[in-house]
Amino acid sequence: MKHRKNTYRALLLSLFIGVNMLILFGVGQLFSYLNTGADRSSILHVTLPDANVYLPKVIWNNTDNPGRPIEKQSLARIQSDYLKAWHVKNIAYKNNDLYGVDDYYTQHARKNIVNHISDQKQKNISIEATTLNHNLSLDFYSLDGQLAVLTDKNSRQYQRLFKQDSLLLETQTIASYKVVLLLEDGFWKIRHIVKQSNEPLVETTKPTPISSVKNGQVFFENSPFQIKGINYYPQATPWDMFGKDFNTTIIAKDFNIIKKAHLNTIRIFVRYADFGKAEVIPEKLNKLEQVLDLARVKDLKVIVTLFDFYGNYDVLDWTLTHRHAEQVISRFKNHKAVLAWDIKNEPDLDFKTRNKTNVLAWLKEMATQIKTYDPNHLVTIGWSTTKVAHLLQENVDVVSFHYYEDISRFEKNTLICSLKHQNL
Repeated sequence: MKHRKNTYRALLLSLFIGVNMLILFGVGQLFSYLNTGADRSSILHVTLPDANVYLPKVIWNNTDNPGRPIEKQSLARIQSDYLKAWHVKNIAYKNNDLYGVDDYYTQHARKNIVNHISDQKQKNISIEATTLNHNLSLDFYSLDGQLAVLTDKNSRQYQRLFKQDSLLLETQTIASYKVVLLLEDGFWKIRHIVKQSNEPLVETTKPTPISSVKNGQVFFENSPFQIKGINYYPQATPWDMFGKDFNTTIIAKDFNIIKKAHLNTIRIFVRYADFGKAEVIPEKLNKLEQVLDLARVKDLKVIVTLFDFYGNYDVLDWTLTHRHAEQVISRFKNHKAVLAWDIKNEPDLDFKTRNKTNVLAWLKEMATQIKTYDPNHLVTIGWSTTKVAHLLQENVDVVSFHYYEDISRFEKNTLICSLKHQNL
């Protein structure tokens, strides 16, 4: 009996100590929270200060100013906060929510955004938008480092306006701005942003393309070229061609087999996430270069399919895919093995799950981006069926599609595709 009482006492004492420890832990956590400054990433739930969530192309044309020389770190902070101001405003207009806007706009500048969102809510409207590039000049930087004036010339912007879930308008515009920023609470905030007249775009001389299409015929280095090709994956690593088992000896042997089959072109695949998304992994680019070099030695042309296994298409994700494409394409735009850039493999399979409008808008803009990075090569899209191969034909150089249907209907189906192509 005495032994049982001692056991109960021990259990009660343990329970009492445990409860008190939990109470003390909770009080400690609360005290720590109340004595810690607000984390900006928790306030601005749409982005992190160091997260690459929005990466439009930025070019600084001039950083000389009559105030004082600006340090590289200060210039980087101004650029970062200026871009985030655009990003949070675009999210605000999409969600009709001001959350995070006060981090990057002064009270005066927020009035216009508040009024805009109020108007959108009344009309049940939302706007999906992004800026695609910014050409910046630093016009003034104050002696005390608290004020900066920028000019943003010919910024290209994309917008879609929705009423409820219905798309009402899709536009691309070019606009220039004069911007005043103030350093408040450690952040560069927009105080004024005023639209300016655009400067005339400078025409550049186009180089002679390596591959082109003339009168329905593909040319490579000014000679007619008839494509006879095959999709290529190494047999042992079909979904991880550029991974840890990358082997140029195996690839070279495969290329010999392809040549013996009297083929002259291969189509390979660059996986978006595998290559590092917006921050492309140098090692992956080096491996891709080795494949292209081997193809050049074996006299094989290469169609490089980009964005394999990509499936977002959201407007707010566009600039990340642009930076990915820019890094890959700029590295190989002069490579003599490249025949064409295929934007994506069978993107029409995403029409139902990702919204056809979103997919087509992304493909159209990506075609424009690729031709900006590389005017020397062809651009195409690898559609999964003849039924959709006519889409965006004005944005590509070569219409390509895959065929999985009855071979006896091939001529009829391709004829229908050709007629759709001609009628657009």
